[in-house]
Amino acid sequence: MTSTLNAVSVRPVAGLIGADISGVDLSRPLGEEIVELIGNALHEYKVLFFRDQDLDHASQIAFGRRFGELTYAHPHDDAPPGGFPEIFTIDPRRYEERYGPDFTRQARRRRYSYFSGWHTDVTAAVNPPSGSILRAEVVPERGGDTTWTNLVAAYEGLSAPLRSFVDGLRAEHRYGGADRPAGDAYAKRVDDNPLVAVHPVVRVHPVTGERALFVNPGFTSHVVDLSPSESKAVLDLLYAEITRPEYTVRFRWEPGSVAFWDNRATAHLAPRDLEHLDVERRLHRVTLVGDVPVGPDGRASELVAGKPFTAEHTVKVG
Repeated sequence: MTSTLNAVSVRPVAGLIGADISGVDLSRPLGEEIVELIGNALHEYKVLFFRDQDLDHASQIAFGRRFGELTYAHPHDDAPPGGFPEIFTIDPRRYEERYGPDFTRQARRRRYSYFSGWHTDVTAAVNPPSGSILRAEVVPERGGDTTWTNLVAAYEGLSAPLRSFVDGLRAEHRYGGADRPAGDAYAKRVDDNPLVAVHPVVRVHPVTGERALFVNPGFTSHVVDLSPSESKAVLDLLYAEITRPEYTVRFRWEPGSVAFWDNRATAHLAPRDLEHLDVERRLHRVTLVGDVPVGPDGRASELVAGKPFTAEHTVKVG
């Protein structure tokens, strides 16, 4: 039996971002009114949280497709679950098995690969995903929270002169192409499948018309046409702005939890409190094919290397 609109509740959970949605079973077909309600809530609150959901790969994919076409799992994942090329599994043990026990230590040195700091998903693509849907299968009893920040609020928090300045800037976002340590297998995979794009520092949301800061420490390499020192100063200022606590919401995962976020208006911080603990944490993500960002001046993003990120993505394995 499908959920009815009257049974669905949307409850904001933080001052500027995030809402809990209850009264809906994501594993079952959803009516058009509920899909519209979820979509509208996503644009208003930027990230939505669902509890006690009984999803598997197929039903997660089916839910995601109600909001658009899905991408391939990940630009560098050549082994998504069999029969489910849209699923990207987030499990540190999986990476260590494939790339060696030094994966986590090496990842801390890289700014362009599997990244546990603040980031917006796959912004190195010329068309970053428009949204991401992440479900928890196995989570630890303590730790492992994820935090999101509202990039629209961060932009609006800047002074008027600074908003006017950043409205005209563009920045390079990069996945691959940096120096890599000898024997770093994952970094080689990234370099063999480069993604590089130049995006506006401020993007205009194609649905809401809101302006949002569109830089992040995970993928933004530099602001174009500025000197290295100027670029660093500008990015450091913007990174400090987007990570201000008042723009954020923090989510405590449980098995069956689902988070759905607008990737065009948020950045998120993966957990940093588990590296010293011997715990298991496994989540699964699908992402929605995105549009090409456009800045306040009407200029669209530009592809530098790679190709748009779609369902037809392939990974070169060398």
